[in-house]
Amino acid sequence: MAGERIEMKILVCVKRVPAPGSRINVTDDAQNVDTAHLGFTTSPHEECAVEEAAQIIEREGGEVVVLTVGPSEAEEQLRYAASVGGTGFVLIPNDTGHDWDPQRTAAVITQAIGDIEAADGQFDLIMFGNESADAGGYQVGIRVAHALGRPMVNGIKGIDVRDGGFTARREVDAGSEVYELDAPAVMGVKEGINLPRYPTMKGRLASKKAVIESRDLDAAPGGQTKVKLHRPEEKVSETEILGTGPEAAPAIVDLLDELGVL
Repeated sequence: MAGERIEMKILVCVKRVPAPGSRINVTDDAQNVDTAHLGFTTSPHEECAVEEAAQIIEREGGEVVVLTVGPSEAEEQLRYAASVGGTGFVLIPNDTGHDWDPQRTAAVITQAIGDIEAADGQFDLIMFGNESADAGGYQVGIRVAHALGRPMVNGIKGIDVRDGGFTARREVDAGSEVYELDAPAVMGVKEGINLPRYPTMKGRLASKKAVIESRDLDAAPGGQTKVKLHRPEEKVSETEILGTGPEAAPAIVDLLDELGVL
């Protein structure tokens, strides 16, 4: 029926990652990031996915469940999602001190989705970030979609709800590609699809009361093995002050001449 309001069920999977711009050090055994002096945030693509999901249910009605696999500290990212529109929150604890490989991560997420859907009904849309800001593996969302037997498109920068499914857009060199996916579907969202909102005071207060469900799930390790993390050599640049005020003008002219600009 035209104008009928659709109640959507959306799941967004997010990841706790070091804040962009942080100076990254690795542990002495080269197996993990040294987190001693790092701040953490939600991976940017996934922050946009949470925002997009919130906008969809504001238009269509429904709920947004936000799920993460990570240490107990990742509760911080779930509470942030609560402050900007999330309505349900699931933490799959991984307190081993290092990320699980993509196969293992995808397997536990698939288990969790199966358990949640068996109890509460099927998700119309499952959203991932296009890739995580730290590992950049591009794998977990695709593996989950394959395991669930659902259509998926990555690199999405536009989503519209249509009767029985979704229209998704992604940018290409010549313009954009448009996909129609029947629900239930999976999408990998790319940063830039929207501008994530800042939490309001009401949202921040609500996030403190949000109930976070912990699901103890595990799966066998996959076929990928981390050899070591390598931190690129830092490039140090030197700044020379040519002067201040009008007396610096001759030195600037000489420099521009040396660079071939004049």
